[in-house]
Amino acid sequence: MQRVAQPPVALVSAAGRAMSAPTVRLQIERIAAGGAGVGRGPDARVLFVQRTAPGDLVEAELTEQKQRWGRARLLRVVEAGPQRRAAPCPHYERCGGCTLEHLQYQAQLDAKRALAADALARIGGLTLPAAFPITGSPQEFRYRNRASFRLRRLGRTVVAGFHELARPAHVLDIDERCLLPEQPLATVWGELRRSWGPGAALLPAGGSLRLTLRTTLDGQATLLIQGGHSRGDPEAVLRRVPALAAIWLSPSSGQAPVLAAGADEVAETWGEDTIKLSGGSFLQVNRAAAALLEAHVLTLAGDVAGRTVVDAYCGVGLYARRLARARARVVGLELDPAAVQQAHLANAGDAVFRAGLVEDLLPAALPADLVILNPPRTGLHEAVIATLRQEPPARIIYVSCDPATLARDLGRLAGRFVLRSLHCFDLFPQTAHVETVAELACSTT
Repeated sequence: MQRVAQPPVALVSAAGRAMSAPTVRLQIERIAAGGAGVGRGPDARVLFVQRTAPGDLVEAELTEQKQRWGRARLLRVVEAGPQRRAAPCPHYERCGGCTLEHLQYQAQLDAKRALAADALARIGGLTLPAAFPITGSPQEFRYRNRASFRLRRLGRTVVAGFHELARPAHVLDIDERCLLPEQPLATVWGELRRSWGPGAALLPAGGSLRLTLRTTLDGQATLLIQGGHSRGDPEAVLRRVPALAAIWLSPSSGQAPVLAAGADEVAETWGEDTIKLSGGSFLQVNRAAAALLEAHVLTLAGDVAGRTVVDAYCGVGLYARRLARARARVVGLELDPAAVQQAHLANAGDAVFRAGLVEDLLPAALPADLVILNPPRTGLHEAVIATLRQEPPARIIYVSCDPATLARDLGRLAGRFVLRSLHCFDLFPQTAHVETVAELACSTT
């Protein structure tokens, strides 16, 4: 029998009135988006219970009730399902950074594939390939080359880590024993925590800071500090943490990072490419799994020699660079001007890069034989959908980090395009996030 200790949560009715919290017993059937287990209470209402696994028989305390569904807090596992395991991370019981660590890794992959299939069929109304694959991460733990921590000053106490699972407004103190970061990143995080001084006095002043650490393949680290209302003493931090190569500051939301100390660029090796990282540079956090996903996209692209390709939401232009080296004519579209500048500097083939909103730039970049889409979690702007339907490329490769918005967008493209293949990739083990690559063909070709 497993007991789970969590802070009490008040039960709130649909009308907003405080209620006593009844206890229910239920069998967990599957994992929902967000990582909660799903079962049915005694009244057949669907209940979502975090930290449960398919096959578990659990007792849980109701914390929220709606007409057709509710949430409950796990009290104990009466009988463990076959997919449950003891979570290895010492912070897992309370930490909200991971949601699936209590599942065997293959069970995590099965759950993520099911989540993608459910969203695509239910939201997009799509007929799916019978058994599309999911590729796991080469490293189940210690895979993140970038992690963001929240630092809170509570009087004289400093707490820095991730938000709590049961109390998202609270920050749980997380040290280098966290199993998500690559070991070099975890080491730097521990050194930084021991080096920022009493009350984190060497960091910018303020009640709440966001600290984003990144480490390169050769172990160099950069730190981006967001929030605060002073400069702190970044030079002293650099002296105390030898692996830190640069510190960047961004005092307010939306403000471009400014170099505070160290090198203005740090070289990162990414496959065959060298990326010059600055404060706001974006790369996938799981380098080994990202390499598998990127290889799949390039395989789908096929022989592009002499073809016209649009790489939309291209970032620093990794796909564009590689396809240009394969003798394609490539147009890269990206909102971030710093990323576009870097893509220009690193360009080694017949590629051009344009900065701006994809919905504004895409019409002029067409016609094309292939369009690669790699949008943020919000998916495609309606104008992008309209442009692709009006002047369709022969093929689209859509790389998505959210099955729900992917399903919505593929539903909007249906009729003009047909789904040829799907492949999921697990870039975020221990969480409910999943990347999906969809290949579409114009229905008129």
